[in-house]
Amino acid sequence: MTIKKHIPNTVTCLNLFSGCIASVMAFEGAYEWALFFIVLSATFDFFDGMLARVLHAPSPIGKELDSLADDISFGVAPAFIVFSFLKEPALSYPAFLEGCRLYVPYLAFVIAVFSALRLAKFNIDTRQTSSFIGMPTPANALFWGALIAGGREFIYAHADATLVIGLILLLSFLLVAEIPMFSLKFKNLSWKDNKVSFIFLIGCMPLLLFLGISSFAAIILWYVLLSVLTGKKATH
Repeated sequence: MTIKKHIPNTVTCLNLFSGCIASVMAFEGAYEWALFFIVLSATFDFFDGMLARVLHAPSPIGKELDSLADDISFGVAPAFIVFSFLKEPALSYPAFLEGCRLYVPYLAFVIAVFSALRLAKFNIDTRQTSSFIGMPTPANALFWGALIAGGREFIYAHADATLVIGLILLLSFLLVAEIPMFSLKFKNLSWKDNKVSFIFLIGCMPLLLFLGISSFAAIILWYVLLSVLTGKKATH
C-alpha cells in the first residue's frame, strides 16, 4: 500500500526531471532534444493523474508537486527554447530592435511567468473539470518546441525576431484568457458527444503528413482556432 501511494508522485517527479533536461537541451541549442523531453514530460504528466485515480492514491502533495513540475516542463523549458533561439546569430532583427539584441531574448521568460499564472489559476478554478479556460501549458510548450525544432530555418529565411516576440505576447495572453478550450477526454466514441474532438483529430492528419516536426506547432494553432470557432463552454 505504501509503495502504491508513491507511484503517481514518482511519475510526476519524472515529469520534472525530463523538464529539467529539456531546459538544458534548450540552453545548449539542441532544440530537437528539448522538444523530445518536453513530449516525454507531457507523457508523464498524462499518466500521473491517471495513476492517482486508478490506484486511488491522490494526495495534497501530489497536486502541488504536479503544478511545480508543470511550470518547469511547460513554462521554464519552452522559455529557454525561445531565449536561446532569440540569441541565434542567424536570426535577423529589424533595425529598430538591433540595438536591443542583447536584451530582447529575456522577453522569452514572459512564457514562464504566464505559465505559472495559468497553473495557479487552474488550481483554484472549479469550472475546468472536463474542459479548459485558456490554453493548457503543455500545448503552449509543444507549440514552442515544435516551432523552433522544426521551423527555425523557415523563420531564418522568411521572418525575423518580431514574429517570435509577437507570438510570445499572443500565446502568453492565451494562457490566461477567458477563452473556453475543449478537452480531448473521450467519455465514449459517439460523434454527437465528441464532435469537436473528432473534427480536431481529422484536421490534424494532413498537418502531420505534410509539416513534419513543425506540424505540432500547427496543430496547437488549429486547436486554439477550433476552440474559438466552436465556443465550447467549460463545464461548471
